[in-house]
Amino acid sequence: MSTTPTPLPTFAGRSFQVEYDGLAAHNIYSDDGRHIRYAIVSGPYAGASGEAECQWRQIADGVYVISWQEADGATVVHVDDFGKGHSQAFFTASDLTFHRMQGPLTALDNPERAP
Repeated sequence: MSTTPTPLPTFAGRSFQVEYDGLAAHNIYSDDGRHIRYAIVSGPYAGASGEAECQWRQIADGVYVISWQEADGATVVHVDDFGKGHSQAFFTASDLTFHRMQGPLTALDNPERAP
């Protein structure tokens, strides 16, 4: 019985900035695309950072749904179009406030590595 390995996602081993109205974050993905290190760099949650296991599904060429749960219980779901440079995010903070955001997605010039 042979198995075909799942191809790595476009974002694996790369770093990106997402910019939403009032919030920007850096998302740094592991080489296998299964972990994310994130840092909120502006907005009401600025300074928040952490690491999480993430899951993803490719839904179109270059478009992925990526989800994770942060240590404080916050949940995040992105629909990221890496080809067109656009992100939509749905975020439930630990205080249960819900946010819907969209904006540009850009690769960071000085990539970092997630664990």
